[in-house]
Amino acid sequence: MGLGDCRFCGSRLTIEMVDLGMHPLCESFLTAEQLDTMEPFYPLDVRVCPECYLAQIGEYVPPEAIFDDYAYYSSFSSAWLEHARQYVDMMTDRFELGDDTRVLEIASNDGYLLQYFQKLGMNVLGVEPSSNVAAAAEEKGIDSIVEFFDASLAGRLKSEGFAADVVVANNVLAHTPHINSFVAGIPEVLADRGVATFEFPHILRLIEGNQFDTIYHEHWSYLSLATTQKIMAAHGLSVFDVEELWTHGGSLRLFVDRAGSESRRVSPAVDELLEREHAFGLLGPDVYESFGDRVKATKRKLLKLLIEAKDAGASIVIYGAAGKGNTLLNYCGIGTDFIDYACDLNPYKHGRFTPGTHIPIFGPERIRETKPDFLLLLPWNIKEELMSQLSYIGEWGGKFIVPIPEARILETAS
Repeated sequence: MGLGDCRFCGSRLTIEMVDLGMHPLCESFLTAEQLDTMEPFYPLDVRVCPECYLAQIGEYVPPEAIFDDYAYYSSFSSAWLEHARQYVDMMTDRFELGDDTRVLEIASNDGYLLQYFQKLGMNVLGVEPSSNVAAAAEEKGIDSIVEFFDASLAGRLKSEGFAADVVVANNVLAHTPHINSFVAGIPEVLADRGVATFEFPHILRLIEGNQFDTIYHEHWSYLSLATTQKIMAAHGLSVFDVEELWTHGGSLRLFVDRAGSESRRVSPAVDELLEREHAFGLLGPDVYESFGDRVKATKRKLLKLLIEAKDAGASIVIYGAAGKGNTLLNYCGIGTDFIDYACDLNPYKHGRFTPGTHIPIFGPERIRETKPDFLLLLPWNIKEELMSQLSYIGEWGGKFIVPIPEARILETAS
């Protein structure tokens, strides 16, 4: 595995965490016409900086190639919409937001979150680089800037007199290869007493839960509180509180303001989590270097389960053609030799094929038509929501397969 320099501090990357081999872009679902054309694959390996402990992949693919025509629409998950609504209620109460509040969301997707601020009468603006999902936000009446957020865009907004009381950055900090420019832009658009919140998958939970499928090319960085605190401080920002969330297999929500005399008092939760990260080993090489062997063991166990099911004559269907699921499918070599087809709620994916493995994708109604023996749930992080929605497969004895943290079969409640 080739080594490079840390995208935050510039130190040489000397810790190897995991090498998942060569992969296509996980959200690049193919049309039937594209199946006979060359499909690009790129290295997918994670390296860790021995100085700041930022885990990261190389910038093999420019962001424009990933996000220009993006297949992920946040509003297709009811659990994610509820998460967004609860966040808006919490922020409104905690920081006493009102009609005069200005909210900026970076990576605003299809307006899944800003719509709730907007319903409360607040002034909202989204920044979203994917034109197709930004168009869905515009249909909701949410103004969107179709660009990548960085220090340059932030400087332009500041020069126009823009200042946000709340800056929301959900699942985007890990999605930028230019992390210094991204974070440097936050104080440019943040009002003097403004609050910025960042949500991102917690690398402690990734390692602890063996969540290797959350590694893909649009996730350039894998973050801890300790490392993110250093990145924020380098750009004049202070982390004053942190929450642990259920989302994406276990995420952090950081509350950030400007560093200095007007900074808010730091919550005890910050030091408590920093101590847990240290005790877990995130500030040393061993916990990273042992991760790869656990990933290999998970692959073997999942393949063993699928092979035994197919040898017994079972039919297996994927539910949720999720981006991260494509990491799992390609790393494990799970294609149409195991899987009959995939289902997804997103109509954008219907009639297309999964990248690399070329599994055809249909709407969920096909499940009742074909009555598969097993549903392999690729969005395992919302398995409770999915198992509730799909409990009807118990009518014909269908069962669920959940691949992470280790492959297992779950019965329906029916």
